[in-house]
Amino acid sequence: MAVTLSEIAVEFRGEGAGAGEPTWGQLGIWRTIRRTGRTMNIVVTMPLPEGTPLAEMQAVLRFLVSRHPALRTLLRFEDGAPGGPPVQQVVAASGRIPLQIADIDDGDDPAAAAEELRSRYELTPFDYRCEFPVRMGVVRQSGALAHLVVGYSHVMVDGAGIVALSRDLAHLDRDTGRATAPPAALGPLELAAAQRGATGRRQSDRSLRYWAAQLDRLPAWHPAEPATPRQPRFWELVMCSPALALGLRAAEARTGIGSTYVLLAAYSVAVAQVFGRNPSVAQIVVGNRFRPGFADLAAQVSQHGICVVDTADATFDEVVARAQSAATSASFYGYYDPDRCAALLAESAARLGGPPEISWHLNDRRGVAAPQDGGAEDGGAAPTARQLTAALPLTEVRWGRKEPAFDGDLFLQVDSEHPLADRRALARGLPAVYLEVWTDTHQFALAQIEAFARAMESVVVESARGARITAPRG
Repeated sequence: MAVTLSEIAVEFRGEGAGAGEPTWGQLGIWRTIRRTGRTMNIVVTMPLPEGTPLAEMQAVLRFLVSRHPALRTLLRFEDGAPGGPPVQQVVAASGRIPLQIADIDDGDDPAAAAEELRSRYELTPFDYRCEFPVRMGVVRQSGALAHLVVGYSHVMVDGAGIVALSRDLAHLDRDTGRATAPPAALGPLELAAAQRGATGRRQSDRSLRYWAAQLDRLPAWHPAEPATPRQPRFWELVMCSPALALGLRAAEARTGIGSTYVLLAAYSVAVAQVFGRNPSVAQIVVGNRFRPGFADLAAQVSQHGICVVDTADATFDEVVARAQSAATSASFYGYYDPDRCAALLAESAARLGGPPEISWHLNDRRGVAAPQDGGAEDGGAAPTARQLTAALPLTEVRWGRKEPAFDGDLFLQVDSEHPLADRRALARGLPAVYLEVWTDTHQFALAQIEAFARAMESVVVESARGARITAPRG
């Protein structure tokens, strides 16, 4: 496929310019990027309606960057090179940003060209000193626009922030290119100032006291089985499970508790069963959008919350209730100064004679943690034991990507559809839950990781089929 790239410089102008300290969210993601070497870029693609004019895409890019200071923010470093934490964030008042155009031949596949551009945006690091944190490109064939690709720096925008950007497009008059409503008042400079004020410091202090209390609940733990070191070091196990999707629906109907918490409970029981660790620990993503003024903020405000769940002497449904309580508290205390959190972890490591084993993550990317209705096919009824039994043989498990670095010793991502197009065939067109388990092969045996994923499925499905699941002590 022959692709010819060109670009148009789109001018922008907006309010909120200036320089100041970075926000907590910016620092947190920056630390992860420096530690792992990953770009952490977030990229979305979509087909464009037939007849979409190029001028409209220019207007969209101009509107978003002009309206949202986070999209025109650069970072300033102590020595000019991004080798340490940012010294300042710098919001530009005006400037230019490129809109890329990928022209392809008549016989080429526009979706394949969009995927090529998506991959380039995802894997190419941003130059945070002089490149604004948004990339936009369109695929054009025979003079007509076919696909849109937009990439964002995760340092400046989180997933919920991208949703807020999409919502804000309702305030763009497509005919004139003008805004029909004022933008959200809070920008990244104001947010950073608030975080370092008296109220922000008090919130951070409360959160870190909670982190310290959770760390104290965790006994020393060491793997029961020797690791199986491989190169590249980090491997991904992918499980596609229609049975788990059904089991989660059944658990929601039975307990009245959202499936995000059921997943956390299944994770905690599987951690005890397979790794012999109880209480379990998971760092979860806290969106912080419930905080005043954050709902429509196009910025990076997500942080990690620490979630510790005791599975001892409890049925699975009781663990679900404990998981809901733990996740709720983790979210409430998931807003803090990352520098002070790093100092807390260093103090804990000095006291224990080694770093606390908390680099375990659970990221449920399927949506909100509210009880969900059943599918239209069965009118919302909870799945039957027969349906669950029939779905179990459809589970597919395979080892996927391999990377030299990743964020955490154990990192579980959960999706309702795998984000990579070439893996959607795993679902066979059925509603399914995808578990993507990234593991450090220098810490875990590969057989343990597969056993862990299957244990998560088993505990949910068996409880849905009426079995009384009691978690081990660990």
